[in-house]
Amino acid sequence: MEHTIIIADDHPLFRAALQAALRQGLINPEIHEAGSIAALQSVLGQVPSPDLILLDLHMPGAHGLSGLIFLRGHYPEVPVAIVSASDDQQVIQRAMQHGAHGFIPKSSPLDTLKEAIGRILDGEVWLPGNMAGIATQQETPDIEQKLASLTPQQFRVLGMISEGLLNKQIAYDLEVSEATIKAHVTAIFKKLGVRNRTQAVIAMKELEIDQPGSNSPSESPGESPSNSPNEPDNNQAPDI
Repeated sequence: MEHTIIIADDHPLFRAALQAALRQGLINPEIHEAGSIAALQSVLGQVPSPDLILLDLHMPGAHGLSGLIFLRGHYPEVPVAIVSASDDQQVIQRAMQHGAHGFIPKSSPLDTLKEAIGRILDGEVWLPGNMAGIATQQETPDIEQKLASLTPQQFRVLGMISEGLLNKQIAYDLEVSEATIKAHVTAIFKKLGVRNRTQAVIAMKELEIDQPGSNSPSESPGESPSNSPNEPDNNQAPDI
C-alpha cells in the first residue's frame, strides 16, 4: 500500500534520514518535505489529506506545541507524529495529551524509526519503550481552542509577532500591505482574548518546551516584544 507522508523539520540532514527510513520501510511512499510551518501550510494546500505528518517541535513559525495544536485543529483526521531531539517525559506527555499519534526521539536507530512509522500508519499509538504506560488522554485547554480558530495566515502572523517582528516587517516578509497585517493582528487579539502583543506572546509561551542544548528556551529570537516601540501599557488601547 502506498502512503503519502509529510516530513516537517528544519534540518535537511534529518529530513534525508527520515526519507531513507520511509523508503526502506514502505512501498513507493509519496514524500513531501517542509522546513518551516509556512512551508508545511503550503504543502498541505496541495496535499490536504496525507496519511501522516512527521513534525519537529522546534522549527521556524512554531513555538513548542503550537504547531501540533494548529494541525490538530485544522486537520483533525490527519495523524501527526512528533519526531524530536527531546526525549523528556513531560514533553512527550504534553505532546500526547495535545493529540499526537506518536512520539519518536531523533536518537532512535533506523530500525526503530521504521517500526514506529509503520505502526502509526497502521493506526496504533507509538511511544518510546520507557513511556509505554503514559497517559494519552487529550486535553482541550482554552488556548488550544483559540489557536485552532486562527486561519493559517493568522497563525503565521502570530508566530512572527512572537519572534518580535513589527507589523511593517511582517508585511514585507509576507508581501502584503501593512493594513492587511493590522487587520490580521486585530483578529488574532480578538480570537485569543488579549489586548496587546505582550499578552499574545505570553499566551504562546504557555505552549513552549525546553529545546535541547538551549540555556534560555523561553526567549524568542529577535527583538523582545515587550520592548517593541509600538507596545503600550495595559491601560492603553490594544496595540495592533
